[in-house]
Amino acid sequence: MNADTGRLRETFMRAGMVRSDLQGNPLKQFEGWFDQARRAGILVPNAMSLATVSKEGNPSLRTVLLKDYDESGFVFFTNYESAKSRDIAGNGKVAALFPWIELERQVVIRGVAERVPSSLSRKYFLGRPRGSQLGAWASRQSSPIPSRRVLERKVAELEEKFRDGPVPLPDFWGGYRIVPHSIEFWQGRANRLHDRFVYEKIGATQWKIQRLSP
Repeated sequence: MNADTGRLRETFMRAGMVRSDLQGNPLKQFEGWFDQARRAGILVPNAMSLATVSKEGNPSLRTVLLKDYDESGFVFFTNYESAKSRDIAGNGKVAALFPWIELERQVVIRGVAERVPSSLSRKYFLGRPRGSQLGAWASRQSSPIPSRRVLERKVAELEEKFRDGPVPLPDFWGGYRIVPHSIEFWQGRANRLHDRFVYEKIGATQWKIQRLSP
């Protein structure tokens, strides 16, 4: 064990959480916590770690940005030919983590990822900065590339190709919605006796709330 790493300690003393604090609907609970994370000045509060598993059972993890959420789920956008998309095509079960460490909080979402309608992907894509639109066209996400210069040259070619009009939505790019079956809220407490509550979906609209041991 690395001695310096092993001695790292953090005492969580900011707040506690009891059952009566919680909203009956996890999306309402998430909305409140997300708003607090934004107001607390957390850098990129919508960054979430997305875990996928390939059809062969190999796990993978990366950070993506939450771009929308509502009662139907949590939406992010990506290249449909990326490693994460290949994983989802073979195994739609995913998990996402919001690590709001400054607030001594975490939110863990588990569910199934499904593609959003192309109309929603188009609406979001057309609202992106032009540079990001060109970047989506230029990158064969997750594929090997010999040098950054190749990527920059591709962007220059696309700038010329689309210079007289808007950049269209690529057919290989769009959104996924994580449809949750469980959402866990974690609040740090002293002596590692953290507060953890999980909402588990029952039927179409009902949620069961349970406290978990830390």
